[in-house]
Amino acid sequence: MSDRPDVIVIGLGGMGTAAAWQLARRGAKVLGLEQFRIGHDRGSSHGHTRIIRQAYYEHPDYVPLVRRAYEGWYDLEQRQGVHLLTSCPCLTLGPAQGELVSGVRRSAAEHSLPVEDLSLDDVTRRHPAFAFPRGCDMVGVVEHTAGFLYVDRCVSAMADEARRLGATLLENEPVEGWEETPSGVVVRTASGRHESAKLIVTAGPWAARLLGTFGATLRVMRQVVFWLSAADPSPFRRDRFPAFIADTPGGCFYGLPALDGRGVKIARHYGAPELDRVEQIDRTATPDDEAPVRAFVRSYLPGADGPLGAASVCIYTLTPDRHFVIDRAPGAERVAVAAGFSGHGFKFAPAVGEVLADLAEHGRTAWPISLFSGGRFG
Repeated sequence: MSDRPDVIVIGLGGMGTAAAWQLARRGAKVLGLEQFRIGHDRGSSHGHTRIIRQAYYEHPDYVPLVRRAYEGWYDLEQRQGVHLLTSCPCLTLGPAQGELVSGVRRSAAEHSLPVEDLSLDDVTRRHPAFAFPRGCDMVGVVEHTAGFLYVDRCVSAMADEARRLGATLLENEPVEGWEETPSGVVVRTASGRHESAKLIVTAGPWAARLLGTFGATLRVMRQVVFWLSAADPSPFRRDRFPAFIADTPGGCFYGLPALDGRGVKIARHYGAPELDRVEQIDRTATPDDEAPVRAFVRSYLPGADGPLGAASVCIYTLTPDRHFVIDRAPGAERVAVAAGFSGHGFKFAPAVGEVLADLAEHGRTAWPISLFSGGRFG
């Protein structure tokens, strides 16, 4: 029997390990290639936790995929015996006609999702950690079917399940390039050549380098996440404090309850410069990074304005419209691509893995992915 894999997966972060897992569970022979170790902290699939939510303000077309992702995470928990997803309300705050609140309501209406409208008095009554400036025109919408993922555990569990099902995952194997051949695909790495019938590229902030003109619209953004220690941590416990996303005059911010001694996790969503290359990312958190987060906390969560517990730098890989790219590469029919998850993609990993497995096996998928066509940018 030939040792040639059916599919090579380049990049083993959240999407790559998901693709390897989903292909292996279908019986495909899979080779995964990761330039660092699996679970490294140089890309987008690290940072302890990620919010998962169904009432998706970004677009209603995401809802079927995130529902499928929930099923995938629970299935993976059962198979690996590892706790990955914790239920927790997600509170969206912003102007009633703003992008976030109106988007949540639209997705909830189109997909019959249970959400609850809250006034600011309702918010502070339920969650006393919140405060609002005088004259604030925000409203709240809470989704009770939301939660958060332990992201490092998720990546490890997907990789472990892929290996259990027979996938070969090589770490510290940087890819130098790839090309189609009459019989398949050849991937060149620092240690040699690997041949396969099909290829999946899930290389995160390194995708543009591997995709040529197809990846020319991708940019990267440095994202810094902070954990702040409250003098009184009790209002920030998971039974009292929700995951949240807030659209404020100072930008969009998100956070999660205090889950350990580091404190409350809070970060600004977007707002940093867009960069051309991952090498331009400064991986050291600075006081300038902390300043807008502190300003938000002092206005809306004053009890969290305590000592810095920790900070972490990660990367968003952006498309121009902030929607994903999940498609076959143009002119390379044996190659599927998932890229540009724009800071909100990790939660979808099991579903994206299924879509990529479909594209690799059949060249098409029944899942609704027209929003993510790679050709929409010309």
